[in-house]
Amino acid sequence: MCSLLDHGVSLNGFGAVATPLGPLLLLTATQSLDSKFKELSKLFFDTQDHVQANKPPRPKAYSTTQKMRISVHSPANILQEVRLRCQSLAANGNSGYRQEFEELKDVGKEYSTRAGELEVNRGKNRYPAVLPYDHNRVKLSQLDFQLHSDYINASYVPGGCTERDFICTQGPLRSTMADFWRMVCEQNVRIIVMVTALKQKDMVMCNQYWPPERGTVSFGPVQVTTLSCVRGPDYCINTINLRQRGCPGDRIVTHYHYPFWPDMGVPKEAVSLCAFTDRVRQHLDTLPPHGPTVVHCSAGIGRSGTFVSLMWLMQLCMRGVRPDVRAAVQDQRRHRVMMVQTLEQYILIYQCLMHWLAVRTAGPQESSVQSQASPPRGHSHPHMSSKRLSRGTRSKKHWEDTELRTPPARTQNSVKQLLNPGNLLRRLLPAPRHNT
Repeated sequence: MCSLLDHGVSLNGFGAVATPLGPLLLLTATQSLDSKFKELSKLFFDTQDHVQANKPPRPKAYSTTQKMRISVHSPANILQEVRLRCQSLAANGNSGYRQEFEELKDVGKEYSTRAGELEVNRGKNRYPAVLPYDHNRVKLSQLDFQLHSDYINASYVPGGCTERDFICTQGPLRSTMADFWRMVCEQNVRIIVMVTALKQKDMVMCNQYWPPERGTVSFGPVQVTTLSCVRGPDYCINTINLRQRGCPGDRIVTHYHYPFWPDMGVPKEAVSLCAFTDRVRQHLDTLPPHGPTVVHCSAGIGRSGTFVSLMWLMQLCMRGVRPDVRAAVQDQRRHRVMMVQTLEQYILIYQCLMHWLAVRTAGPQESSVQSQASPPRGHSHPHMSSKRLSRGTRSKKHWEDTELRTPPARTQNSVKQLLNPGNLLRRLLPAPRHNT
């Protein structure tokens, strides 16, 4: 049996026994110390039994299936609900979209960005106002004798499975390329998604951090070799081999590059973005366990946030779960500042989701149905232009030759209907609803 001393029983300087059970108990002249300990021991354990007996009962344990009951919906049912949602949000000049987007403006403002604000780290940020939150920033391994060498402007972002499904980061600077590749190696990254051009007009959006075509370049301790580059009409796929000094074995990374997406804007072809995103999604589904997927544009917030949100919502739909665009963007903004940067990008998520669901559920006749959002004034509409459409159609054989056919091919027959505004409202279902 355990000692009374283990339970707070002790002797004071006046021959009394102090216990946590009540007032001091004095020894009588005829009572031995051993007999007093036995008396106190019985009192102590009787009291413990009384306390345990009078504890309130524990709540009944429920199984996981009892706690969470997720209704699984068919793709057709999800599509119908997304249509109605889009119809409601687009009413009165996109007032619903504007309201939802406006409600998200303060999300994340309470989080600190102290690491990015340090003087020693300021030169590592492409944009001074876009810094990672301290609570979920990616930390590199610290180099010898370099106190702040763990900093990179990158954030862990959820994608429907874990809090670290993605890493959203800025386009590497010339001075941070070695840090970027060190992060890729340390985080066991298998896929990099780049959704920006290297330059927009005369402004550098991202420095080229991989060798063009076939070639090898060393960035710090990492040797980067481009093994192949397959180009399609809308995006290209680079296969890259990494060899890190001091690490056994090489690793292969797939680099997806979608350059036709302007800064602070949307692609001219919503259809091509759907196909690109779904291509990456399918690739991720085939991989064995791996680290986060790296996504970047220039700042790593607008286009990157739009891509990750769309990917996340596609995954939910594949599982039969109703997508919630507002909730997804809200969660993204709790992990990186201003994810999905503009109203136009926010609307684009709905439009891409609508098109993708229509194609998956009902065939080519439904691919012409887009979310019924009018483009905000002063911005281009995310639907494709006729010029871009003809180029994409002419390039079909090129995709077949390079085995990068845009799935699904059946959308090509009806995409032209997207250009006719009269068709956009024709298939709308009645009874709009608005629920945030």
